[in-house]
Amino acid sequence: MKKIYIICSLAVFLGIAGGISFFLIRDASAQIPEEITLVTQNGDTYNFGEDNTKLKLIEFIYTHCPDICPTTTQKMNSLKTDLEKRGVFGKEVEFITITIDPYRDTPELLQKYIKGFEIENSEHWIYLTGDPENIKEDQRKIQEVADSLQFQYKDPGNGQFVHSSFTFLVDENNKFVEKFPMGEEFDKQVVYEEIMKEIE
Repeated sequence: MKKIYIICSLAVFLGIAGGISFFLIRDASAQIPEEITLVTQNGDTYNFGEDNTKLKLIEFIYTHCPDICPTTTQKMNSLKTDLEKRGVFGKEVEFITITIDPYRDTPELLQKYIKGFEIENSEHWIYLTGDPENIKEDQRKIQEVADSLQFQYKDPGNGQFVHSSFTFLVDENNKFVEKFPMGEEFDKQVVYEEIMKEIE
């Protein structure tokens, strides 16, 4: 009986270890396709393969989100201040916010979202959405970016998206480095230290 218990325990342990290894390997190999081009808050185009010089902290949001998205954006804005004090924001690292609701989140609405948080509208914090003239195709591209980082989301039909709760740090080649919790669990000091570790 004891032998069976030990074998079962070992099987469970190996199963858990194997599952953890799978997710670690999957995350480590994640990379945003460099050919993807989306539209910024200013109506310009942004291509993930163009800038291979900076780390990128990526958050997925939708502007009608009542809690976790705005909380994350607010904390990232505070993190931005810390990075500016070190002289690395815009030079070594930039922020990218991607809407998962491109139909409603037009460039104009994203600009209002930025203004609401008193964030400077700059080229170093880029907000991405779809082109209204090509919205279905761009929605597919946003889904592709999310899928590449294992970020999941779904609109149950009421406009209140159900989504994963992680932000992502990627390197200058858009490869996964680390992920961090969104909302109240977003610890800007932890994120700051990870960014500085990658820079230094």
